Amino acid sequence: METQDANQGVDNQRQQAAASFKAFMLKNSTKSNLNLYDHLARLLTKVMDERPQNVVDVIEDMSRGVKRGLLQDNQSTLRDMPLTPAAQHLADQQRLLFSRVEEVDQEEELVETPLPNVSEIGYYMEQAGVGLGREEMQRIFLALKQLVESQPLQRCRLWGKILGTKSNYVVAEAEYREGEEEEEQTPEDEERETRDDYEENEVVEEIDPLPRSTYKSPPVVPKEANRTGVNKFGYYVCKEPGLPWVKLPLVSPAQINAARQIRKFFTGQLDAPIVSYPSFPGNEANYLRAQIARISAGTQVSPLGFYQFGEEEGDEEDEAPRDSYERNPDFEGIPVPEMAESLSNWVHHVQHILQQGRCTWVNLAAKPEDEFDEEGDAEEKEEEPDEPEPEVGPPLLTPLSEDAEIFNTPPWSSKMSSTLTSQYAVAVLRSNLWPGAHAYACGKKFENIYIGWGLKFAEKGYIPSVPPMPQKEYPSGPEITEAVDPSLEEEQALKAALEEQQAAQEDMEDMDEEEEDEDDD
Repeated sequence: METQDANQGVDNQRQQAAASFKAFMLKNSTKSNLNLYDHLARLLTKVMDERPQNVVDVIEDMSRGVKRGLLQDNQSTLRDMPLTPAAQHLADQQRLLFSRVEEVDQEEELVETPLPNVSEIGYYMEQAGVGLGREEMQRIFLALKQLVESQPLQRCRLWGKILGTKSNYVVAEAEYREGEEEEEQTPEDEERETRDDYEENEVVEEIDPLPRSTYKSPPVVPKEANRTGVNKFGYYVCKEPGLPWVKLPLVSPAQINAARQIRKFFTGQLDAPIVSYPSFPGNEANYLRAQIARISAGTQVSPLGFYQFGEEEGDEEDEAPRDSYERNPDFEGIPVPEMAESLSNWVHHVQHILQQGRCTWVNLAAKPEDEFDEEGDAEEKEEEPDEPEPEVGPPLLTPLSEDAEIFNTPPWSSKMSSTLTSQYAVAVLRSNLWPGAHAYACGKKFENIYIGWGLKFAEKGYIPSVPPMPQKEYPSGPEITEAVDPSLEEEQALKAALEEQQAAQEDMEDMDEEEEDEDDD
């Protein structure tokens, strides 16, 4: 009995010691919040699952791996990598430029195409020290090919590249085939139509109408029609070769005149608002289109004699400005040294933009016949002011030697690409008024390109326009001028004068009545 009691006592002590030791092993660490019991259980489970060789030599590494697998990344200072980086997305888009969707016969490729030879243009521009690099020019070449295949274009050329603060614009100039271009409706036209419908349907009878303003806003200069003036060509832009091409809207005279008064860097986002003074009527897409029109009108040049006026236009009156030309088949080219030496061998082949914001002047004082009333037709015609003098700009194909200097700066600088090998050089022309505009000529070939910020040269720092004078609140006159209060003596004198006047009037009425009675008798 005593032996059994002693054995039970030993077993109880062992159980208590084991329980105590297990409790010790279950105690969590203050650093990692782990306990030894669970760690050994996981470690032994991993050993039994993997059964590595020489387990005694790798037990420490396995223990460290078990601990590392339990760590949780609750807080990380590293930013999550986006699933599709912008560079990878752009590479995926540009990869499509190098793929050939359909097999095209060689005979079809030899047919005349509106696609320009950008590789040749890039080669000559590289001789002139201007360009975007061969790799980027090749990607732009393929992007223009993609544009030509997706749009019914008659002519397409690389206009240039306008730089921005966030992204850039690759600009393509295009001309649609006859009858292929869709008429687009601008927000201004929609607003005008809505306003006209509202005025027609508005019939309100007011018992006591409120006073209406007599201010009349100046007449709006109408926008030039498509394929004429500043809207002669269409323009497409894309941020990078391979990204979708976006067609820019037509430009209005108000947008051109507003662009002349402000200086804004482009952001690279077409829907970005233009915050400026004076306010610009539109977003960055409209501002970009206005700047393209201004740059084209001032910097698009060609060798003298490359273009000529048609025979039909020559028979018309000299007063009508010419707005079109044709290529001269007899042009043989001008020697490169002469092109680089004299500006008289270069001419403008894009119409000049008038101060009105159009290429052709329109008379805003002329009213349609419907506005004249039949009764007061003659009177209104007599009161009409004299018609303004039509604004006339320099005609087409005007030599560059007639361009005026601005801020004592010559408008153009010309040179040869190389004086060492002049027999293979090209004539290079650079605009000083629009930095970034260049042109080259070599034999019968020439081209224009613009690579810059889209801003005109300014001699001094930009100074915003002065706000106009504030308008008068109301016309000042005696009927609304406040009078000084009269004194007591003046009131009594005025009252006496009024009583005398009233008495004299009554006497006159009595005398008239007596005369009428005598006549009746």
